[in-house]
Amino acid sequence: MSPAFAQLDAGGRLRHFLTLDGLPRSLLESLLERAFSFASRPGRAATRGEALRGSTVVNLFAEPSTRTRASFELAAVRLGGDVLNFDNALSSRVKGETLLDTVHTLLAMQADYFVIRDAEAGVQELVAREVDSEAAVVSAGEAHLSHPTQGLLDAMTIREHKGDVGQLTIAIVGDIARSRVARSAHLALRTLDAREIRIVAPRAMMPEAAEFAGARRLESLDDGIAGADVVMMLRIQHERTGAAGPVDLAAYHREFGLTAARLKHAAPNAIVMHPGPMNRGVEIDSDVADGPQSVIRRQVANGVAVRMAVLQHLAEARRTRVG
Repeated sequence: MSPAFAQLDAGGRLRHFLTLDGLPRSLLESLLERAFSFASRPGRAATRGEALRGSTVVNLFAEPSTRTRASFELAAVRLGGDVLNFDNALSSRVKGETLLDTVHTLLAMQADYFVIRDAEAGVQELVAREVDSEAAVVSAGEAHLSHPTQGLLDAMTIREHKGDVGQLTIAIVGDIARSRVARSAHLALRTLDAREIRIVAPRAMMPEAAEFAGARRLESLDDGIAGADVVMMLRIQHERTGAAGPVDLAAYHREFGLTAARLKHAAPNAIVMHPGPMNRGVEIDSDVADGPQSVIRRQVANGVAVRMAVLQHLAEARRTRVG
């Protein structure tokens, strides 16, 4: 995000939610506390609120999504909002209309929040600058760069199951170089002062040296997860491999696939995470993904709670500024 554009207002509240980079720990803690207040267990009634009553949330997704899109829709509905899921493939953008023209069309219909996922870097900030005085923008994934609500829900899930992240060793494993999930998880965990963050990847999937400040880099899965309290697995970003070409999936599984035998290298009570979608038999085996140490389904549930927390915070901040 450009240094000239601030996602916080003068009171330190969110105007938009585009990245975790630069956000103070106190704000992350506040959002996590809100999220825990919205969390509910399967089989119990979902927690609801009224923060978005009378407001319209538009989901603008230019990339495929299941968990993120569905959880943002549920989050808005459970806060009393109206939701429009905007399908780019069926919109006038395929006829040549610019994104900003589309946004202004939706603003004219009184859209209040734009939740945006896009493969191009900078799209969320571009829209936020355009609508700054009229609506709020929330990033649902920006290129390979960031996925801030995913970073928050990962931190929430870790805290829920393991307590203070300041006491934990956390290994993030897989296609780190092309992963927006890894970048946002690292930012959240670093802001919350995790004891040790490890990024574990084959050399071809390791990010540039300037990235992931303070993280320990390892190119062996067994070494990378040794004694770890949290093992976060990532899928190969096939859609972003570009000139690198296809990956030998069988060879990748032999070296970096998390099996039950390999998981024994981690701490005995380690939790296993994955943001989805999972490629079973590639980066993770089914007996691990569905096993007793997996909290993958809880991550999905926490995604709704985190997105409710972010939307509620934005709604309250907007009312304060308008009032």
